[in-house]
Amino acid sequence: MDAIIEWFQQFSGELTETQAKGFITFLIIILLWLLKRIFSRSVMKLQSDISTRYTWRKSINYGIYVIGIIAIALTWSNHFGDFATYLGLLSAGLAIAFQDPIVNIAGWYYILMQRPFKVGDRIEVDNQVGDVIDINLFQFSVVEVGNWVGDEQSTGRIIHIPNSKIFRSPLANYNQGLDYIWNEIAVMVTFESDWKKCKKSLEDILKNSAPKVSDKAEKELKESSGKFLIYYDKVTPIVYTTVADSGVVLTMRYLCPPKMRRTSTCHLWEEILDKFNEPGNEDMDFAYPTRRAIAIGDIANTVTGD
Repeated sequence: MDAIIEWFQQFSGELTETQAKGFITFLIIILLWLLKRIFSRSVMKLQSDISTRYTWRKSINYGIYVIGIIAIALTWSNHFGDFATYLGLLSAGLAIAFQDPIVNIAGWYYILMQRPFKVGDRIEVDNQVGDVIDINLFQFSVVEVGNWVGDEQSTGRIIHIPNSKIFRSPLANYNQGLDYIWNEIAVMVTFESDWKKCKKSLEDILKNSAPKVSDKAEKELKESSGKFLIYYDKVTPIVYTTVADSGVVLTMRYLCPPKMRRTSTCHLWEEILDKFNEPGNEDMDFAYPTRRAIAIGDIANTVTGD
């Protein structure tokens, strides 16, 4: 690098060493910007897959940044010994003056190396739930789900979360280990209903209409057993029975992809409503809060049920 600077000074004639270094720095920035544009456009043309295209663009950006930092640092240092000293002083100053950005960079490095989540995963961190759409040096971005929208559907908002949050808040990943989540639908029927018939009907609905993911889930559990101790005795749909104040609660439990929770719930509820309304199923009634008035002579007592 010193030879380049000396040659540039001789070529330019009147430029001082500082001016030569400044001009070379400018040329480095322009050259790297052009290379970034060329490589990014080449990836856009050669890759049609969105996920692969995103990964290549990120890798090119990181590579260009690293090369630029090293090239500029070498330009302004006289030799490698001075460069090491300069780098040490610079690191100490940056650590004090830019504590939060440094922690964000450490978080970025942790995300890349440990991969607690990747682009496309649905995560929850610091009470924010969303689908990851971007990971960069200082923050990662998610498309928000939930909040005022039911069943964790997208709100349309993009939330930018500092990378440092992964060190300070619990992180939940909907897709890691097992690419499915458990969803439950509680159906309450009256005590007067034939609850066994109701339960059998719900089991049939789950068998015929629930997402067919049991075989895939068992395969994923075996593949991830070397990294996570995840154990489920049963991954097929099931209906559990409990009793509440107002009736018998039949809870339908099944696996589904995280982004299909609302769709599957809607579809199953429509199947349930059609089944309960079929002729011959008069002994299958939904339970709901009721008020019963009991009159004894001239005195009327009101009994309220939850």
